[in-house]
Amino acid sequence: MARIAGVDLPKEKKLCVALAYVYGIGRPMAKKILEGLKNRIVPGIRVKDLTEDQVGLLNSVISKEYKVEGELRREVTANLKRFVEINSYRGYRHRRSLPSRGQRTRTNARTRRGRRRTVGAASKAPVKAGA
Repeated sequence: MARIAGVDLPKEKKLCVALAYVYGIGRPMAKKILEGLKNRIVPGIRVKDLTEDQVGLLNSVISKEYKVEGELRREVTANLKRFVEINSYRGYRHRRSLPSRGQRTRTNARTRRGRRRTVGAASKAPVKAGA
């Protein structure tokens, strides 16, 4: 099992697909990384066929040249925290857990806003039949 940037890569997948399991590396970046290592790692190789040297090489290249996993997550949360602290519009939207990139909220936005809370139906008193 290959472990890169603290993530265990799935054995049966091709390397360019498996690298996308690392936070901060998508398919295009994985292809770019493998392009740079073309003379040492065959692009279509599966993770189970990697040698220890190749895993070490991948690990060193990714850790030197790219922000991934914990470092990238810390940077993203620090950016969000900064928006909230300086009271920017984006920070205001994050603080109230509303969409921050201009989407409408009159309808939709259920993912960001959470479950629907019915307004008014619960507060009405039931009508008595005898009156």
